[in-house]
Amino acid sequence: MPPARSSDSVLARRRAVGERIRAARLHANLTQERVALEAGLDRPSVVRIERGQQTPTLDTLFRIADAIGVPLADLVR
Repeated sequence: MPPARSSDSVLARRRAVGERIRAARLHANLTQERVALEAGLDRPSVVRIERGQQTPTLDTLFRIADAIGVPLADLVR
């Protein structure tokens, strides 16, 4: 079994996903409020996800990707 990644590595990757979500949202010219509404979330959750402060579930990532109009793979690569 491979060794577990350090918590710093996981945090850095979570922040990178949040940055990609933010970049995709801005590229689509959408507000956090609009993405939250379309994804069935509240705006503070979107803020925390984009900052890497909240770990979204896979279902939430699907909803965010759909709300932005991008493939999920673009957000989590």
